[in-house]
Amino acid sequence: MGKRIWLIFLLLWLFAAVSCGSEEQTDKSKVYNIYVINKEETKISSVEYTVNGISQEEIIEELLSQLMTKPEKMEYRTPLAGNFELLGYSLDGGQLVLNFDEQYRAQPSTTEVLVRAAVVRTLSQIKGVDYVSFQIRSNPLLDNTGNVIGSMSADMFIDNTESEMNSMERVKIRLYFANEEGDGLIETNRTLEYSSYSTNISMERLVVEQVIGGPSEQVKGKAFPTLNPETKIVGVTVKDGTCYVNLNEAFLAQIYNVTSDVAIYSLVNSLVELPNVNRVQIAVNGDSNVMFRENTSLSVTYERNLNLVTTVD
Repeated sequence: MGKRIWLIFLLLWLFAAVSCGSEEQTDKSKVYNIYVINKEETKISSVEYTVNGISQEEIIEELLSQLMTKPEKMEYRTPLAGNFELLGYSLDGGQLVLNFDEQYRAQPSTTEVLVRAAVVRTLSQIKGVDYVSFQIRSNPLLDNTGNVIGSMSADMFIDNTESEMNSMERVKIRLYFANEEGDGLIETNRTLEYSSYSTNISMERLVVEQVIGGPSEQVKGKAFPTLNPETKIVGVTVKDGTCYVNLNEAFLAQIYNVTSDVAIYSLVNSLVELPNVNRVQIAVNGDSNVMFRENTSLSVTYERNLNLVTTVD
């Protein structure tokens, strides 16, 4: 009888230990870092927060609410507590799009970079949120030189000291867009200037983002967009001189009056301008065995094609 009671107590203890361990693990899965900005607006820090929501949508809304709520410590402020309004958000294929009003642009440039860094780092912790992009009244957010900022992930933002925060990086890239007739390419040059706080992004991805975003204001009227602006980047990698560009299905929905070659080689030629890229392989949601506009196979690897190109100052 004594042995039986001892065995029952042992089993109860084991059950309690397993339950506690499971509960602790569940609690940890609900803990997120909410990124906040210091009062001097020179860096971001994080505070732990335990979510109550269960579904992806509930967690997104809860974290957005925390990004707007004044933190307990007076030396910090939350990134979405400025004089601008978040009009809404949407999530599609791992891309979370935040839509702000015009007042978002009124922030100082260094503050705006911190806001983006804090928001992207916070929201990209959510399972199924791979990238975050910002819009102003449903139009893509532009940098201070008029170029589309595009999709952002947490690893694009690195920790910097205050002196580094104010430094700027310049990079020159060559991009190809359509001529007015849509049957040829126009070669354009673009200089990007942006805070070194956000330069942890591959040049290949940067080029793809700029091609999707279309020509700059300086060449509008001479050069024209080639790719559907709703195209989202799933991934961009380079191996042995081949750049693998993985886009979502919006790439296949051509909305501009350009030929298939012009659309594809605007991307290919722009990427091959980079010293480490010789060829480009395009895929849609990971699949390259698809047809673009029913007449061009994406299963082949594309190389530079300058036969379509003319130049514009």
